[in-house]
Amino acid sequence: MEKRKLPALSFEVSPLALGCMSLKGSLKEDQQIIDAAVSGGINFFDTADLYQKGLNEEIVGATLKNRRKDIVLATKVGNQLRPDGSGWDWNPRKSYILQAVEASLKRLQTDYIDVYQLHGGTLEDPWEETLEAFEILKSQGKIRAFGISSIRPNVIRKVLAMSSPATIMMQYNPLDRRPEEEAFPLISESDTRVLVRGAYAKGLLINKSAEPFLDYSAAEVKDIRELIRDSGVLPEAFLIHFGLIQPAVGALVIGASSVQQVEKMIFAYQQHEMFSEQLMQTITAKIPLNQYTQHR
Repeated sequence: MEKRKLPALSFEVSPLALGCMSLKGSLKEDQQIIDAAVSGGINFFDTADLYQKGLNEEIVGATLKNRRKDIVLATKVGNQLRPDGSGWDWNPRKSYILQAVEASLKRLQTDYIDVYQLHGGTLEDPWEETLEAFEILKSQGKIRAFGISSIRPNVIRKVLAMSSPATIMMQYNPLDRRPEEEAFPLISESDTRVLVRGAYAKGLLINKSAEPFLDYSAAEVKDIRELIRDSGVLPEAFLIHFGLIQPAVGALVIGASSVQQVEKMIFAYQQHEMFSEQLMQTITAKIPLNQYTQHR
């Protein structure tokens, strides 16, 4: 799998990243899933301190520690677990980020994180101190780059005006084309690149039973799925190509909970470049654009 050099990163990443949230929580089983990803050319792994209350980071760290120099590790911060285990609270403060990174480094069994991401964000957040925390961690060598995870155009505009995050994670797929309106054009003019989550639209365009998604009815979801299937292409390959052809997109973060899913993902990636642009444009033109109604 050919690696990509994103403008704000000093290292290359595979165009597919394994979204580790879908891992099973069993070291033995998850080792096999991660090994299959590495064998298929994936060097990019995305987790978060929130997933499985830290267990996800522990498993990813234990599985990848012996090949750390060949791996790109991304994790997230901002959701602070409550001491009583009843849930979590949003905390983007500088003091918390500087504290939380130490716990993530320990769980990941590494002395640096390649991409450290704020796991959300609103206009009301204390962005000056949040961004300062990331810059401090970069200067200390504890992180190599930072990003945010946000679908909100107003937040993206504010952050890009204040700083230069390497990445912005957001949902994008044929059922959620909202980023095409404002977010993608804005980001493509900068050195920031998008990490796409939700590229498979929860499987609704592959093999899951149709159900409503955003402003689409179940019937409309079914129609779009059949439109893709009628083209004669592998649905997963179409969805991967749909995301990667966007100039603002750096990589797709796709989850997998079995070796078979990883293998199918890699096979689909190998197929995606076989699309003619005319076929992609013909199909995409029949899928309605949707727009953000909030956080504009």
